[in-house]
Amino acid sequence: MERGLSRNTLAAYRRDLDRYAAWCATRDIASPAQVRAADLEDFAVSLRSGSPGFEGLSAASAARVVVAVRGFHRFCAREGVTDADPARSWRPPAIPLRLPKAIPYAEVLALITAAQDQPAPLGLRDAALLEVLYGTGARISEAVGLDVDDVDLEQRSILLRGKGGKERRIPLGACAADAVATYVAAGRPVQMRRGLPALFLNTRGERLSRQSAWAALAGAARRAGRDAAPPADGSHAVSPHTLRHSFATHLLEGGADVRVVQELLGHASVTTTQIYTRVTVDTLREVYASSHPRALGA
Repeated sequence: MERGLSRNTLAAYRRDLDRYAAWCATRDIASPAQVRAADLEDFAVSLRSGSPGFEGLSAASAARVVVAVRGFHRFCAREGVTDADPARSWRPPAIPLRLPKAIPYAEVLALITAAQDQPAPLGLRDAALLEVLYGTGARISEAVGLDVDDVDLEQRSILLRGKGGKERRIPLGACAADAVATYVAAGRPVQMRRGLPALFLNTRGERLSRQSAWAALAGAARRAGRDAAPPADGSHAVSPHTLRHSFATHLLEGGADVRVVQELLGHASVTTTQIYTRVTVDTLREVYASSHPRALGA
């Protein structure tokens, strides 16, 4: 709460600490003061291999649990619950670098076109939603959290509320602005039941949920001939985050400065944004290899 984390993050940390508490119980560890560094290393092993009542986790999920437990012990030491912090030198497991999945602009356009291919007002709403996701790089939680007053159609800007309650006002492209204006004028009034300020509404006149927004994109993906659920190898899947990745990748490929993209995405550190530059380097490498006469030693 002090850090202003989102409800989803708080829920995830609660599940992580519940798992940790259950594991400690199996080791007869009844208080934080009893935990030793060796116990934490054993717990880390159990995260990957599994423990009674819990399945093994991926490296990324295990790393998140480690962060939650480290935060817990740091809090206990700071508040005087324990004399020392046994997790002080404990580090999350290394996570293999995974490049963001982006799709070509033509496929983004196909998704938006497929979203429009529904009777009003759903077609208008879903098209506006996808235009906002791709046109601003918004997280799905930021998009469904939008109120009508957060969008300035005259100045073509939008106010997004990101992680930790941080706000950022960013430009809204012409296509996204037009789609939102059309939905607000012709689609949203049909859905409105309770006078809610939410921009995107469901058929009951309530704020669109993350799950329903995901379902809207999944439907558009199916109509466009794309997979809506992640396949086994993690490729060719379309999710709301795919549009965020595509937004960043396409900006960098178009020559945008990485720090500008950082501000647009709402990243606290430019290091987070720089992962997208690897995508553009791969593109440059492909073009170089296929275009330069000496690239392949021929």
